[in-house]
Amino acid sequence: MENREHYETEEIVDTLLSNYDRDTHIEKIEFNSQPDVDVIHEITRKLLRIVFPGYFREKNQKFYNLSSYVNSLIEDVVYNLEAQIGLALFQCPECLDKNGVVGANVREKTQHVIRVFLQRLLVVREYLATDVEAAFDGDPAAFNKNEIILAYPGIWATAINRIAHELYKLNVPLIPRIMTEYAHSKTGIDIHPGTTIGKYFFIDHGTGVVIGETAVIGEHVKIYQGVTLGALSTRAGQKLKGIKRHPTIEDYVTIYAGASILGGETVIGKNAVIGSNAFITTSIAPDAKVSIKNQELDIKTGKKTEVAENDSWFYII
Repeated sequence: MENREHYETEEIVDTLLSNYDRDTHIEKIEFNSQPDVDVIHEITRKLLRIVFPGYFREKNQKFYNLSSYVNSLIEDVVYNLEAQIGLALFQCPECLDKNGVVGANVREKTQHVIRVFLQRLLVVREYLATDVEAAFDGDPAAFNKNEIILAYPGIWATAINRIAHELYKLNVPLIPRIMTEYAHSKTGIDIHPGTTIGKYFFIDHGTGVVIGETAVIGEHVKIYQGVTLGALSTRAGQKLKGIKRHPTIEDYVTIYAGASILGGETVIGKNAVIGSNAFITTSIAPDAKVSIKNQELDIKTGKKTEVAENDSWFYII
């Protein structure tokens, strides 16, 4: 221990405290004044257990029946969500004057949000049932629907997004984004909670999918890994807040791997098919098939190089 290098910790602490006083917008000295990310992650996991009872559960807890199990989950979610929403609203005073609760204080607003949110869980389950159906119908590799719920990252990310979207519509700040970023960290699928998604939505494989805040997705839409539904430009920053920046995808559209569809005025028409790696910034008519044609492959066989054209517009994994 005698050779251990000595650190002047008191001096370092004093320097840091002095730096904190500069107010550069990264200081958060009041530890209990903002939502707790870990608590929100746990709330998210409990909400998954509520919408998928029997699939995601606490193995160290025993309940005599489904009623006691769900009741326990609801009570826990309400208790913790009320505290976290209250903290989030303290960070956003302007949020108190929207959604028909004009002039409400934080507690009244929070109770209103939780009451409406719990009622909307039935709608979330209705939509998720169609998502599972779409995944099973659309993937010949699926063994059964249990496998889809337990193992498919697209369903996991979609479920969390549908939950977070309900809080987003109720104008709850911070918490919906923390929920969807939790899903992002677990699945590699990044869907903003503001995204509007219709029934029978299926993300196959999923890694690298990015869907922006103002995107609108219709029913029976299927997308593959690496797809981006993004904005053309965000250089204007906060001046673009509230403006539709992301595309609209109409019903029965399929978007293959690596495609990028950008822009708030871009509409992909009903029944269209977007081939892999397409880059689209203008609207596509219904029933259209978009592809990158005549790709060439250089094939070296030792003595000579062959050039092969690939006329197929679709390729998936």
